[in-house]
Formats: sequence, C-alpha cells, structure tokens
Amino acid sequence: MRWKRTLQLVDAHCEGEIGRVITGGVLDVPGDTMLDKMLHINRVDDGLRRFVAFEPRGFAQMSTNLLLAPTRPDADAGFIVLQADKAHPMSGSNAICVVTVLLETGILEMREPESIVRLDTPAGLVVATAQCRDGRCERVSLDMVPSFVQELDVPAQTERFGRVRADIAFGGCFYALVDVEQTGLSIEPAAAYDLVRAGTDLHTAFSRAIELKHPSNPDLKDLAYVMFRSSMGDGAVRTCTVLKPGRVDRSPCGTGSSANLAAL
Repeated sequence: MRWKRTLQLVDAHCEGEIGRVITGGVLDVPGDTMLDKMLHINRVDDGLRRFVAFEPRGFAQMSTNLLLAPTRPDADAGFIVLQADKAHPMSGSNAICVVTVLLETGILEMREPESIVRLDTPAGLVVATAQCRDGRCERVSLDMVPSFVQELDVPAQTERFGRVRADIAFGGCFYALVDVEQTGLSIEPAAAYDLVRAGTDLHTAFSRAIELKHPSNPDLKDLAYVMFRSSMGDGAVRTCTVLKPGRVDRSPCGTGSSANLAAL
C-alpha cells in the first residue's frame, strides 16, 4: 500500500467535547498570520479540513485542531480550529485541549505547578495558565481576546418562530445570543435535537440580518454559532451553543461565555 498522506494526531477532550490535535504531518499553511492561514483554509484550499473533519476520520460532533508554529514573537504555538462547516478563529474548549497536548506530550516544557502557554490564534493572542502535577495537565484557565458587543436586540424574521431577537457579540468569534423562550423550547437534554434544528435555522437568519464588523480584524466577519440562553434566577444563566451543520456543544463554551459576558 502506498501512503498519500500521514498525520500524527493526539486525542483530547474538554469536559466532553472532543478536540483532537494534529501534532505532525502538516508542515505549514500559506499566510503571514494565523488569520491569513485560516482564511486560506476557508477560501482557497480546505482539503486538510475535510480530510480530518469528515468521516471516516472525523464526524460533525467533534473538532480537530491544527497545531502550527506561531507567526508572532510573543506566542509559544499557534493553532486553528477545524470543524465540519469550516475553520474557526478560536474556541475555549479546543484551546484547553491544545494546551494539554502541548504540555503532556513534551512539545512545550511543562513546569509544575503552573505552566504559561501563549497561543497565536486567528482571533489574537490567548494566554493559558495550566495547573500541572506529576506530568499531567489538570486544569487550564484562559485569558481570552477582548470581547465586545456589536449590537443588542437585533431582529430577524424566521419562518418557524416569526420575529426573533438576538444580541450579537464577539468572544473570539461572533455569536447570536438568543433567549430560548422565543422559540418555545427549553435548555435540557431532551430538547437537544429541537435546539439543533432551531439553532441552525437561526444561524442562517441572523447571518442575513446583520453585517458583522470586527474593529481591528475586518476579515473576522462570519457568524460562527448561535448560543441559546435561559435565566436560572439569582443571576445564573444556562446556555446551549449550536454549531452547523447540526450539533450541540458539549463543553461549557469559552468563546460563547465570553461573548455572553460582554452582552450581560
């Protein structure tokens, strides 16, 4: 048998969400910055993304992270999130997977009890603080890129739900933050299928309803996800993030939480 392509991957997950990491087999992707490299994948050649994100090597309910050398001098490593729909600029759960793999495989030196890892992402610099013990990365906190609200209470007309309103905010990628009561659904495991259907429909509607603008990175202009919200009382908020082509995020969702905090 003749091998046409060989990749080295390490399986990882973050509280349920799968975030494989490509540690070898990809020399580089064209582009001067990590954002340029992501745009090359999305606009010029997405063969690698499809190779790892589609069956039989991948599936919709997971992510694969492409590990690259950093393009900026203040970063230790760079990465791009590859998912079933396209490459995305940032993900909290995937950043945690990347940091864990970098440290536990020895690609970067692990320092106990705390390791600092600076990540070059298409959204900007993310600084991770990893708590480490006995060669294991036990937990990771992230100092994310700046979050902001583009516009609150944006309306979009839908066939299924009539007029729905959302807060449009950025937390590493753009979100439509939707109070779930507008759909007649509730955020609970039994409603997961209906939430996926509603979220993918609303993603299309809000992508058409608003022109997204990042103040310093004009190429960051795509709506990534829909996050449903529900008040739990005492200031607590339950959320559910829906990703195209049809999946519920099983991790807490770092970029979505950052966007939601900005909106709150």
